[in-house]
This record gives sequence, C-alpha cells and structure tokens, in this order.
Amino acid sequence: MIYDILILGSGPAGLAAAIAARGRDKSVLVIGNPWQDSPLARAERVDNYPGLPGRTGLELLEELFRHAQALGTEFAVGRVLSLLAWNGFSLTAGSQAYQGKALVLAPGVVRQAKYPGEAEYLGRGVSYCATCDGMLYRNRPVTVVGLAPDAPQEANYLKNLGCQVVYVSPLRPDGLDGDIPCVQAGKLAVKGEQTVTGLEADGALLPCAGVFILRRAVAPTDLLPALEMEEGLIRVDRRMATNIPGVFAAGDCTGGPLQVSKAVGEGHVAALSACEYLDANP
Repeated sequence: MIYDILILGSGPAGLAAAIAARGRDKSVLVIGNPWQDSPLARAERVDNYPGLPGRTGLELLEELFRHAQALGTEFAVGRVLSLLAWNGFSLTAGSQAYQGKALVLAPGVVRQAKYPGEAEYLGRGVSYCATCDGMLYRNRPVTVVGLAPDAPQEANYLKNLGCQVVYVSPLRPDGLDGDIPCVQAGKLAVKGEQTVTGLEADGALLPCAGVFILRRAVAPTDLLPALEMEEGLIRVDRRMATNIPGVFAAGDCTGGPLQVSKAVGEGHVAALSACEYLDANP
C-alpha cells in the first residue's frame, strides 16, 4: 500500500499531524517508537497545555493516540533505518518497507553526537541497519555498538547469518546470545583506510570489517542528506515545509520552545501543508 502521508515520530507533533491529515481524509501511517516512549510520557504533571491543566504527560499522549487511532490512523512500531526520496518516499523500519507520497518529520530532538570516523566511513563499513547490510559481512568480523533496546536482537541476527560478532556497550544487555563476547566501553572511534578496519573501544582496537551503530533513532540528516539544517535543527518555513518538496517537519526537531502546545500546533500545520501539497500534486 502507498500511503498519502508517512509520519516519522509518535510524539505529540506526529500524533497531531496524523489527526489533522485524517481530518482531510488522507491515508496516514505513523512510524516510530511506541508512543509510551516519548519523553513527554515521563512528565508527572503538565500545567501549560491550554484547557487541560494538571494532566500527566502519559495521559495527554494517550488521548492524542486514541484520537488518531479512532480516526483511522495506522501505526508501525520500529526504528526508521533508511529513506529514499524518489517518486514519493520509500523507507524501511526494521525488516518492513513502506511507501508514501508526502512525509512529515516529527522525531523530536535526536541527541546523538557521532563517533570519530563514523560519518567518514558511513557506507564504507559503518551501517545503521543489521537487517539491511548484514549479508555483506557474512563470515567476516563485525562489531555492534548497542545503544537501542533491540540492539541485542540485531547482534543475534548477525551471528545467525554467520558474522563474527563482538558487542560493544557500557553494560552487557539482557537478550544477547551467550556466545557473543561483550566489550564494556564508552569512548569509541571508527578506524579505517579505504574502508573500516576496526573499532577503537576505550583505547583498545577491535579489528573488524563492519561497525553496526544501533541507536534508538537515526538523525533526519542521515536519512535525508540533502535536508537543510540550522544549528542542528531542521529548517522550515511558516508552512513547516523543508527545502525538499513533499517533506515537512514539526515539533522539537524544528527548535524551541520545547513544549507540547508548540509541537501539537506545528504538527497540525505540517499535516495541512502536506495535504495541500498532495492536492496540488495528484
């Protein structure tokens, strides 16, 4: 199925965008972590959301989710790993692929500093997707930098493919195959020549042909390198349109104030702008 609008992010901006788009009778798929994982869900009390003071963040999110769900929004839980902007938008989340005609980015603030060498060797040994690239490293040594809840499962998958896996993380996680060695380290750097040759972990070199860096989310610019940024934030106009036709952004990823009402308002505007884009480009 090709959706009218794909929404990346299940926080208040993404859910508000879904509600607005369904109000215009557009088919919508929201992709992201479970909505319960949104930073807002940890707020014990929200007093500045107009008309609904004193709610917990979890209560506000649940009402937004149920509203979007009741209108027919579809949901897919997963970490978006790759995105192709051609003849619409095609993306992968886990092992699933999805297509849409317009895209709303609402990932929140993706706070992740890159490791030395990570950007330099992206596509030349550095990968963010074990499912996508694992077969390229069959019978070869790889390291998995586990920064996401599903990282142990991805490491197990690579081992089952025949990769020689070393897992790197501050602590050994639950769910990791007992045969996979775990190196506890925090200071990391990717090393290589033409391609990756190893991962330096707290000063010790782990020789490998590939480094899989598995974070909770992939930064928007890693998915869309042509996306214009300004001081680490997605640049948008008053319609919440980015520099890429058909791509809109809303919420914390566009800047402050980092408040629910701002995220919801921008999500609504972004969705309506996406609907206008689709109507003008049938």
